Amino acid sequence: MTRLSRFFGTPDWPTVGLTYALGLAGGLGAKALHLPLPMLLGSLVAVGAAAILGTRPLGHMVQAPQSIRMLFVPVIGVAIGGSARPEILSEAPQWIPSLLALCLFIPIAHYTGYRLLSAQGIDRRTAFYGAAPGGLVETVQMGEEAGADIQMLAMLQFLRLILTIVFIPLAFSWMEGHAVGSAGGAQVAGSAPTFRDVALLTACGIVGAVIGLKLRLPAGHVLGPILLSGAAHVTGLTRAVPPGWMIAAAQIVIGTSLGVRFAGMPKRRILTALRLAVGNALAVIGLATLFSFLVAPVAGEPVRAVFLAFAPGGLVEMGLIALSLKMSILYVTAHHLVRIILAVSFARLFGRRLG
Repeated sequence: MTRLSRFFGTPDWPTVGLTYALGLAGGLGAKALHLPLPMLLGSLVAVGAAAILGTRPLGHMVQAPQSIRMLFVPVIGVAIGGSARPEILSEAPQWIPSLLALCLFIPIAHYTGYRLLSAQGIDRRTAFYGAAPGGLVETVQMGEEAGADIQMLAMLQFLRLILTIVFIPLAFSWMEGHAVGSAGGAQVAGSAPTFRDVALLTACGIVGAVIGLKLRLPAGHVLGPILLSGAAHVTGLTRAVPPGWMIAAAQIVIGTSLGVRFAGMPKRRILTALRLAVGNALAVIGLATLFSFLVAPVAGEPVRAVFLAFAPGGLVEMGLIALSLKMSILYVTAHHLVRIILAVSFARLFGRRLG
């Protein structure tokens, strides 16, 4: 019992259960509204709103032990790595120009966002990790370890993600005249996992997390599973991905654990975060647009595909838009895998210079 208390702390477990139930309700509500990444964003909004409003179910503020989140984060890493396919090895040489451009885009986008946020009075650590153009879960974790303002950081990263994955599908839907992405019913499919697949994916999650943390990789508990899962899928060892219910459960746990961080956050700070996030999102989307026009002629891909590959939105949602528009989902998802790794690695490397 003492060991469990050290790992989970001493929360009020009935309140914890009610908090996760609220997160589940928020996720299901967002799914019913056909919103992108509904389980993650819906649970975050529902629990975050309860935390901000000071709701006290059973006499306690909403609670979600952060250690539980750590158990579910590797599931997301395995799922992201599952986007890789053996075909990447044959097609990747054609993508070298755009991959090199992506290596330039990430630090430019990050630095631009950092300067915009810090110029508005946000402290350096919070501005730096809040401006990272990828890896919401990973950068929030690193920012917390670095001593950033966790409430403002989580809000900035959450708003960056939600503004991007809401605005871009709406913009493409307006241009195409019909719904695209998850709102259009598109889904990225994987084969049904066999017992061997389950064992392999479980190993990728557990071993990858352990190796990532031992080697002190940036956000190692998620980057390790991404790399091992990606390697397993690229080499053809498996084509399976974690079942939908498991990915949904992980998103609810992560969204709920982020939502409880907003407890006691003044409403005025939320408006400040929204204003800053809108400016940052517009700047990064503008940069992605510029890069897409410059890179498309040498990459041999349509401007729209390059834009989706560079846009700092969710890997799943950008891939689903590509699928809806019959573009190369392999090209888009491969670039987003690299974008996440680059964004997290850049944040870890240069974050140390902040002191």
